[in-house]
Amino acid sequence: MSKLHHILLLLLFASASAFCQVLESARKLDIRGAVKTQENQVPITGVNVFTSSGEYTITNGLGEFRIKAVVGDELVIESPDFETVRYRIKDDQDITVLVEGYKEENTSSYGDKRSGRTVAMHQTYLDSAGFYKKTDITKSIDFITQSIAQLGKRADKKLLARSLSMLGEVYTYHQQYDLAITNFRDALEANKSVKTTLLLGKVYIQNKEYQEAEKTLLPLMKLRNMVPFQKVALYEGLGDAVKGQGDIERAVVYYGEGLKVARQNQISPKMADLNSKIADAYATDDRGVEAEGFYQNSLELAAQQAPQRSIQEKEKVADFYNRKNRYPEEIQMRKKSLEELKKLPKAEVESKTVRLDSDTITAQRINYKIANAYIAQDKYDEAIPYLQRSIVAADVEDDLIVQKDATRKLSEIYEYRGDYTKAFETYRDYTALVDTLYIRKEQELSRAARFNREVASKQSRISGLEKERELSQSKYDLALTEQKLVEESYKRQKWVIYSLIFGMILLGLAAFFFYRSNQQQKLANNLLALKSLRSQMNPHFIFNALNSVNNYIAKSDERSANRYLSEFSTLMRAVLENSEEDFIPLHKELELLQLYVKLEHSRFPEKFDYQINMDEHLDVEAFQIPPMLLQPYIENAIWHGLRYKEEKGFLHIDLVQKDKDTIQITISDNGIGRKRSAALKTLNQKKQKSKGMGNIKKRVAILNDMYRDRITIQIADLEGDGTGTKVSFLLKKD
Repeated sequence: MSKLHHILLLLLFASASAFCQVLESARKLDIRGAVKTQENQVPITGVNVFTSSGEYTITNGLGEFRIKAVVGDELVIESPDFETVRYRIKDDQDITVLVEGYKEENTSSYGDKRSGRTVAMHQTYLDSAGFYKKTDITKSIDFITQSIAQLGKRADKKLLARSLSMLGEVYTYHQQYDLAITNFRDALEANKSVKTTLLLGKVYIQNKEYQEAEKTLLPLMKLRNMVPFQKVALYEGLGDAVKGQGDIERAVVYYGEGLKVARQNQISPKMADLNSKIADAYATDDRGVEAEGFYQNSLELAAQQAPQRSIQEKEKVADFYNRKNRYPEEIQMRKKSLEELKKLPKAEVESKTVRLDSDTITAQRINYKIANAYIAQDKYDEAIPYLQRSIVAADVEDDLIVQKDATRKLSEIYEYRGDYTKAFETYRDYTALVDTLYIRKEQELSRAARFNREVASKQSRISGLEKERELSQSKYDLALTEQKLVEESYKRQKWVIYSLIFGMILLGLAAFFFYRSNQQQKLANNLLALKSLRSQMNPHFIFNALNSVNNYIAKSDERSANRYLSEFSTLMRAVLENSEEDFIPLHKELELLQLYVKLEHSRFPEKFDYQINMDEHLDVEAFQIPPMLLQPYIENAIWHGLRYKEEKGFLHIDLVQKDKDTIQITISDNGIGRKRSAALKTLNQKKQKSKGMGNIKKRVAILNDMYRDRITIQIADLEGDGTGTKVSFLLKKD
């Protein structure tokens, strides 16, 4: 028995702990947080913050927010300017959300420290206006006025739009729809924004201007950067607009699209709202079955949210039952609403101002409606207690309208039942209430007139500030236009200068291309001339060589002729290989010269000896020389200098490196000299020499023109008496 007692105690303790945990998890927490940039901790204003349980707010000028949530709720931080952030609520600790890659827009026209303070003060005034928006319209408008005045005459349009949009929200809450529309329009004219457009569409709907609402909201359908919460609001607004115009089918389509987005992003409050609105649309179209199905969905979803929202939805469904004459179900639903209303904390009951169309959810109204449902069924005895409770609750809450209606209805029931004494007493109470209500209405009308005058005065001040700003802006725009004209004139001058510079550049390019074309043409001409000169030089050399072979044949020296022809063919092959080149390596030219001098010496061994001397430091591989340039001078030395000498002569070919880039080649002979050789020549020999030397000079001139003076030739007598000849070549590396 003792053991069983312990087990029961343990189970009871575990159940109590679990129940406490459930209560703790269901308890609403007051979550505070801030949204800032990760790079420099700058607060981000105007960020949407909402929970999966239906709470919604936006960050203020300091990037801070405050929202109700329960443990386990998902907190969603959304903005078109950065990637959506999601956070799971675990406790009531403050939350700081750091956003990466967010670039703050420059909202000021001045860009100095003073403008930064101006923006901060402007946002502070707007935050204060938002705080008093529901409780004190006068203070709220005063703060908005100060926020506009803070911006100065040349107000930044984006900041001005925020102030005008806030003013529109204040007027909307207090049902001053015309003023709200005017200020929302002014805000959009100053700066287009999705939020303000949605607010303007909503106030058009509240003012029953459904076509204007649809025209305002439809352009937002083309946007791609809207956050999910705004997309849902857009579809909901369009649904309300077309439903107001009687197009139920399109309304249901819009509501359905909004519901789809809400489900995808777990926006619970909007899921309940849209199910409820789809049900309303079907109910309007007298499609009760579909309406009831969506009402059941909305009831289930509303039950997961705040108690006020659940009560609101129950009352809406009860009204649906009332229209369908389903009074028992209506009564049952309203009794549930009463029970839930009693469970609300006193502070929430005292501040219950949630509107259901033009109605408010209060105990006196619910009791009055239950009584009416009983009366509709002729159940007067059941109706009387609820009318009495309605009268008592209305008296406590000072709700004269419900108290008057309930008192009149009770008097009618007493009269119907034949209890004329109670009917008379109740009717007397009713007339007293009517008189009191009449006096109060007069007072309310007087207060409303005074309130309207105050609002009109404050609106006039705001309009005056706006007109002053517009005048200042016009002056600024005029000065800006003058400045633009000056800049335009300056730009034209720059264009003229740039055009001249461009023309000069084109002229320079044309001159360059013309010069290059001339140079290329000149080069082509030089190459053609070189080819022509080489073709003229080679037959001259061949003719002289064949004369030598003919001489051997005439002497019947067959062996020498064969040997000479073999060496001559080798020489000719090398000459033909090099005949198309402007320059060949120096060592190849020396090989040809050695072969040529050897051939000539074999013909005139008794006339001369020869010697080729090279400087031991000479870098033969580093230099190039035009082919067959030296051969004509050696040929002249042998044929015109040494051949006519009576005694045996000598031919020297010397190569000396003057510096690292220059070598000197010297061809010298101790022959009869240039003067005696010229006197002995026949007329034909003079023509041949003139032609051969002329070709050499032309070749050297063309090559020096093409390759910048690489070759220099000097001819002089070897001895003072005119005998002998010395030819000097200076050959540069490049």
